[in-house]
Amino acid sequence: MQQLQEFWALVLDVWNQGFLGIEISRLLGALGIFLLFLIFRRLFTTIVLARLKRLAKRTDGQFDDELIGALEQPVRFIPVVMGAFFASEYLGPEGTFQLITDNVLRSLVVLTIFWGFFNAIGPLSFLFSRLERVFTRPMIDWLVKAIKIGIVFIGAATVLEIWGIEVGPIIAGLGLFGVAVALGAQDLFKNLIAGILVLAEKRFHPGDWIRVDGVVEGTVETIGFRSTRVRRFDKAPVFVPNAKLSDNAVTNFSAMTHRRIYWKIGVEYRTTVDQLREIRNGIENYVVGNEDFAPPSEASTFVRIDSFNDSSIDIMLYCFTKTTNWGEWLEIKEQLAYHIMKVVEEAGSGFAFPSQSLYVESLPDDRPEPFVPPKDSPSGHETSASSVAD
Repeated sequence: MQQLQEFWALVLDVWNQGFLGIEISRLLGALGIFLLFLIFRRLFTTIVLARLKRLAKRTDGQFDDELIGALEQPVRFIPVVMGAFFASEYLGPEGTFQLITDNVLRSLVVLTIFWGFFNAIGPLSFLFSRLERVFTRPMIDWLVKAIKIGIVFIGAATVLEIWGIEVGPIIAGLGLFGVAVALGAQDLFKNLIAGILVLAEKRFHPGDWIRVDGVVEGTVETIGFRSTRVRRFDKAPVFVPNAKLSDNAVTNFSAMTHRRIYWKIGVEYRTTVDQLREIRNGIENYVVGNEDFAPPSEASTFVRIDSFNDSSIDIMLYCFTKTTNWGEWLEIKEQLAYHIMKVVEEAGSGFAFPSQSLYVESLPDDRPEPFVPPKDSPSGHETSASSVAD
C-alpha cells in the first residue's frame, strides 16, 4: 500500500512539473485552445471567405476576385497565429521560454503580413498598366518580380531584427562578397544589362518570330534576367544569352506590316512579244485586283520583263500580301502559282528549264571520206588500207 502511494506521488509530481516547469494540465489546456482556433479557421474559411467570393463574383471587374484568391492563404493563417498567441498567454511562460515564445509570435505576425503583401502584388500589378506606354510588358513583369524580391528581403530582415540579429553588418558583408562575385561573373551582369536594353528598346516581345543570324530563329517565349528562351520551328527550345540578342542584329518578322513574294518566272525563248505582254498583264491584273495583296499605293508592286537568261526570258514578280501569318501567306502564294501556270498555258507558251543546244554546221558534199584505221587480222598482222578499201 505504501508503494502505491509513492507511485501516485510520483505521478502527481510529474503532472505538476510537466514541461519546462509548466503543468501538463496547462499544456493540455493550451493545446485545446489552439485546436479551437484551428476549428474556427475551418469555419472562417467555409463561411466568411466563401461569402466574400460570392460577393466578388457579382461585380463586373476581376480585380476583387483575384485579390481575394491571392489573400486567401494568408487570411486562413491568421487564426493559427491567434491560436498560438492565446495558447501562449494561457501557459504564461517565464524567463527565456517567454522570450522565445514572444519572438516566435512576432515572427508569425510578420510572416502573415508580408505573405499577404507578396500575394497581393499579382492582382495589384494592373496599376502598372499605364507604364506600358513607356515600358514593355516584360519590363513591367521584371518590375513586379523586383518588388516581390524586395518584399521578401524586407520581411526576412524584419524577422532577423526580431531575433536580435543586426542586418546592417550582414548587408555590408554581402556587399563585399558581391564585389568579389561580380569580378568572376561579368558575363552574368553583362547579360542582365543586355536584357534590360532589349526590353527598353522594345526589340521584340514574347510570341514574336525573330531571327538572329548565326544564332537562332524561332518564336520568343520568355525574356529572363540572364537569357531569353526561343522556341525553334522544330519545337526545340534554345536559351540565348541576352548579350547576343543585344549585340547582334535581330530581325523581327512579327513586326512586318506585309509579307513579300519575290519570284523570277522563266518562260521559253520561243515566246513571242505578244505572248509576253499577255502573260505579264495576266499576272499583274491578278495581283492588283486581288484583295489578298497590298495595293501598289501601300507597298511596292512590280510585274516586269526582267532579263534574258541563258535558257529563259525572266519575268520578275515583286508584291506583298496583306497578311503576315505564315499559313495564310503560303495559301495565297499557292493560289498565285496556280494562276501563273494557267496564264502561261493560255498564252500558248511554256516554262523554261536549264538546257544547252549544240549547233553543227553542214559539211560540203565533196568532203573527203574519213580515214578508218585498219583492224588487226585474225593472224595478228595488220591489213593494209588498200585491202580494206577493196
